[in-house]
Amino acid sequence: MLTATAKNVRTTLEMIKIEHTLFALPFAFLGAVLAAGGLPTGQQLIWITLAMVGARSCAMAFNRIADREIDARNPRTKERAIPSGALSVSFVWAFTILSAAVFFIAAAMLNRLTLMLAPVALASILLYSYTKRWTMLSHLVLGWCLSIAPAGAWIAVRGSLDSPVPLLLSLVVMLWTAGFDVLYACQDYDFDRRAGLHSIPQELGIARSLWISRLFHAQAFATLVALYLVTHLGALALVGVVLTGALLVYQHTLVRADDLRRLNAAFFTTNAFVSVILFATFGGAVLFKFI
Repeated sequence: MLTATAKNVRTTLEMIKIEHTLFALPFAFLGAVLAAGGLPTGQQLIWITLAMVGARSCAMAFNRIADREIDARNPRTKERAIPSGALSVSFVWAFTILSAAVFFIAAAMLNRLTLMLAPVALASILLYSYTKRWTMLSHLVLGWCLSIAPAGAWIAVRGSLDSPVPLLLSLVVMLWTAGFDVLYACQDYDFDRRAGLHSIPQELGIARSLWISRLFHAQAFATLVALYLVTHLGALALVGVVLTGALLVYQHTLVRADDLRRLNAAFFTTNAFVSVILFATFGGAVLFKFI
């Protein structure tokens, strides 16, 4: 009994890619620290964390439900939890609903505006699962979904969106996400063409898509520079800007149109560090002001 339960828990965590949630959390924490001008309260941090985990878990689980037939036909994804039979659709539905409930409860515990905006956030992250069926701009929709986190955390702390700072941070996240998602979609180029799914690589080809990804990341870097200039956070934050730029450049040296073998290294290496670096440097610069 315990062994079966542990296996289901492990499979569920793999399904929602819990490690990616941990990579995304620093953006929400950075939004909260910038909003507070220091450390938010312990309660705020707890509810922001639960809101973030609930929303992302709901989004990932719903995506697996919506894409279960597509995943079953794609050699890269046919071993995912639902098509492989590791988890039932009914179980994943129950997990999705529970995750959404956690998100709404956390939003309600933060303040009135976070609760009012919670349905917009939830609708956005659920809609994403269907966008690749009708538009190649699904990468930007995914970016929008992830960009909600820092702005939402700012609102969670302040109860309003009263500064360009969270908007710039959210734009950095949106463009950064869109750029790496274009890269990631290159590996499904052949399958997407056969299945009639839309993506920038499928529509424009891999070589052009690599340049579009670079453009998104150049725009993300420019926006990050603007965020640095607006926040006036000094040398430590500047280190974060430089390191992030270096990681983005490094990511694009790993991938060529005729050689995608290091795509996963490009995707996971930079994504594992960018959010942590920005939180440590920009967030650290805020916190050191009070030490």
